Amino acid sequence: MTTLKTLILYSIFTTLVPSVVFATNFSDNNLTVTNLTIDGKIKEHLTLSDITTFTHKLPVLLYDKDYTSEIEKNLPCINKTEPCLLTSSTRQSFTSRKETFTNVDSSAIETFVDDIARKINTAPTNAKLHFDTATNTITELSPHNDGITLDTQKTISDITEILKNDITRFPKTLELPYKKIPATVTSKNAKELGITELIGQGISDFTGSTKSRIHNITTASKRFNGLVIAPNEEFSFTSILGPVDGEHGYKEELVIKDNETKPEFGGGICQVSTTAFRGAIFTGLKITQRHNHSYPVHYYLPTGFDATVYVPSPDLRFINNTPNYILINVEMNGHKLIFNYYGTKDGRTVTMDGPHVTDRQPDGSMKTYFTQTVTDKAGNVIIDDVFKSNYKSPKDYPHPGDVAKLTKKPDNWSKTQWKKYKAENGM
Repeated sequence: MTTLKTLILYSIFTTLVPSVVFATNFSDNNLTVTNLTIDGKIKEHLTLSDITTFTHKLPVLLYDKDYTSEIEKNLPCINKTEPCLLTSSTRQSFTSRKETFTNVDSSAIETFVDDIARKINTAPTNAKLHFDTATNTITELSPHNDGITLDTQKTISDITEILKNDITRFPKTLELPYKKIPATVTSKNAKELGITELIGQGISDFTGSTKSRIHNITTASKRFNGLVIAPNEEFSFTSILGPVDGEHGYKEELVIKDNETKPEFGGGICQVSTTAFRGAIFTGLKITQRHNHSYPVHYYLPTGFDATVYVPSPDLRFINNTPNYILINVEMNGHKLIFNYYGTKDGRTVTMDGPHVTDRQPDGSMKTYFTQTVTDKAGNVIIDDVFKSNYKSPKDYPHPGDVAKLTKKPDNWSKTQWKKYKAENGM
């Protein structure tokens, strides 16, 4: 096989961004779709279209003293100017032959790999657990799954190496290099988490709820049953809840949105967030975000002890400020929703004062507050928070079929009629 001694490129090639150049017999017809796999399971595909985005054909001249052609006379310059001709011998012009080289655009490969990494990379999911109060033991509700992160640099290197050798021999399957991200909570280490007893509880009553509202409460509650919260970890209700739509099992029910009370997927989920909030308060956890409803809702009595949520905001957030892991188990007892918080008692004392109503108007609007005071086993106050709620009138959020409130006196009404109407509607 002839050894190439000198590579003379056209002058235009020298203006390109520096990249790796490989000599290949490029033939698109020989390429096939490549399956990108992890542990033998297909995750993505590398197609001919993908490959052509990061490979480019470039004409070059190769000088070989052993190659001679009287017919194929190739001058080593594109612009046959006098200075150029003076730099090349007559022999070189007859011993140079045209070849097609493949230029590999490394940045294009990197963009492709980064894109599939975003699709493939997954965070680990912890096992969901159940605390058996009869035996004080922990059982597994659902197993853990380790996460994965694609080794992008190794993947880029592997693809480049294949192109370097022979693009026509791209494999049908390419196993992707990755790193495993282990889950924190598994059935094997559950006994080491310090979950030994009930440390707090939240309860709410949803008596009078429609079937669709109860369905949504049940569906959302399953997202939180068996959840384990690590020490110093911040709990985010909406992050754990995830999407709320028909595809994720929710039904349409009344929600407060856009100054109306109207049907939307997931109506009733605030029963779950309110119960979780109450459990966190009584457990003595640090609340970092909480919002009251727009107007008082009878499902959340006592008024002032609720927490509204809507994906992605407003959210309910709190921090596990105990030294051990906390396990949440959810149960329904009749029309009562119960959030049980299990962990290990650290000697803290929790006191709640309220809710107290500070202002109540005939139109149903009101203001309330309550306090959460938490002291450690040494008697030091570690939390002393006030939770204020400002509720508007329910009449400001009409239900479907409600007649909109008048904003000015109709021409055919008397002043007495208008005064009575305003009094009845809290205006």
